[in-house]
Amino acid sequence: MKDSEVLERISRGDEKALDFLYKKYYRMMTRLVVTHGGSDQEAKDVFQDALIVFWQKAASGNLVLTSKISTYLYSVCQNLWRKELERKSKLVHEAKDGEVGMGDDSKERIQIIRACVAALGPTCRNVLSYYYFDGMSMDLIAEKMGFANTDTAKTKKYKCKKKLDELVRSKYSKSDFMD
Repeated sequence: MKDSEVLERISRGDEKALDFLYKKYYRMMTRLVVTHGGSDQEAKDVFQDALIVFWQKAASGNLVLTSKISTYLYSVCQNLWRKELERKSKLVHEAKDGEVGMGDDSKERIQIIRACVAALGPTCRNVLSYYYFDGMSMDLIAEKMGFANTDTAKTKKYKCKKKLDELVRSKYSKSDFMD
């Protein structure tokens, strides 16, 4: 299937195009993450997130493809994995800093986040908690939450994270989180 045909099928909502992309590029995209220190599960999660990003942009008509789909997906995977590594690094540094002692500002930030998380529905709270705090895989979250499949869990996590981000932004200014 040519790239133009894949885009046409996505614009019609044909999920076979997604299956095609998954099968065609799975090995290439997951190898990227694994060779840069990720686990097989992290690689799978990053690739699925990249496919969601691609699908949403292509389906909405906001995708301007200036290269092959494989190049675009590879770039999205690289960016998602880089962000994940930065998030992990930040968590390690925060944990080390927390051992020394939390300042009043850090405690206040945690309270802000907790208040926003509490405002989410129970499904979103559970999905985000299982993923970010318990380190559960998307497969396990899908099973535990009774979702149809892993892709449903990933989409739910994405939407819940977006909702949490919007909540935090609507209630607090950027300066509330700056040192």
